Amino acid sequence: MVWLKDRGIISVANFVLNSNEMDETVAHLLVAARNDGYAQGYTECTQHVVNALKVDWDTSSSATHSVDTDAALAAAKAQYNTLQLPVMDLVTVAQQSEDFMMQLREAFPDREDDDDEDLE
Repeated sequence: MVWLKDRGIISVANFVLNSNEMDETVAHLLVAARNDGYAQGYTECTQHVVNALKVDWDTSSSATHSVDTDAALAAAKAQYNTLQLPVMDLVTVAQQSEDFMMQLREAFPDREDDDDEDLE
C-alpha cells in the first residue's frame, strides 16, 4: 500500500495526463471553446453596433457565419467526458485481480528501481 500511495497513484496520474489521447481531446476542446467564444463575442458586438448606430450589420464575412459553434463545443465536451484511456483499462484489469498491487506494480514499474537494476 505504501507503493500505491507513494508511487502508484502518481504513475497512473502521469500516464493519464501525458497520454496522446488526452492531449488531442483537450486541444480539440480548447479550439472548440475558443471558436464558440469568438462567435458569441462577434454576435454580441454586432448587436451593440446595430443598437448604437441603428443600422443593419452584415455578418456574412464573419469566420463563424453559418457555423454552429455551440454544437461543435457540445460535441467536444461530450468527447472529453467519454474519453477512454488505455491506461485506465490496465487499472481496471488490475483491480479485478486477486493480487492487484502486483499487477499495478508490473504495469507501472518504479523508474528508480529500473535505474538501480541498471547499476548492478
